[in-house]
Amino acid sequence: MTSYLCGIFLALLSTLPLAAFQLPSSSSQCLVGVADHWDSSHVRLTLYEKKAGKWTAVAAPWEGRLGKKGLIWGRGIHPNPAGASTKKEGDLRSPAGVFTLGGAWGYATSIKKHPKLPYRQVTPRDLWVEDPDSPSYNRNVILNHDPITKWEKKQQMHQDDPVHSLKLFINHNAAPAIIPGAGSSIFFHIWRGGGSKPTAGCTTMSEAKLKWLIARIDPTRRPLFVLLPKAEYEKYRRPWKLP
Repeated sequence: MTSYLCGIFLALLSTLPLAAFQLPSSSSQCLVGVADHWDSSHVRLTLYEKKAGKWTAVAAPWEGRLGKKGLIWGRGIHPNPAGASTKKEGDLRSPAGVFTLGGAWGYATSIKKHPKLPYRQVTPRDLWVEDPDSPSYNRNVILNHDPITKWEKKQQMHQDDPVHSLKLFINHNAAPAIIPGAGSSIFFHIWRGGGSKPTAGCTTMSEAKLKWLIARIDPTRRPLFVLLPKAEYEKYRRPWKLP
């Protein structure tokens, strides 16, 4: 599908009534995150796979952390409620909804993963742009020189920070339908302080669980990430055909 058609598809999805939305039938792998409420920074994660048309958990649930201020509706493949508040840059909330997954990023030369899952070893020249005024907002930019300016250094992916040494991209507000200021750089990555600290909007977990998850994700199964507060998960579970 071309970028133009993808943009039209996402725009049409946003106009659907919530009850009309369903998980794509082609997806057979789904990570579900459920928080107690909108303002919770804690989440319980469960990976499901579809077998014989039925979603089945493939491992016991595990704990993760969310944005410091909890959750807010994000920009994924789901429609948002009319008039709902949505993710903004710097709001310290994790985007809620249904999202496809992007590739993995890390400091290591190689990682254990599915052969079709893209992986890029991050160098000092890799930027992930979080500046809403930049035409490269919420995109990876690879410089042809080492970072020089304060702006370039601020966008660097490699910050000598072990919690960012392995990441999996969550396609929130992603190309080709990026809206400036609607939230950027949303990843799964390693949690800070052994899970004692929240995030700025990402979803984090232990290093062992993140490595397991990345090794299990199979792009041929069109994997999804569903993140919702408990009440909304129960409300949309049947109409959206959630696990």
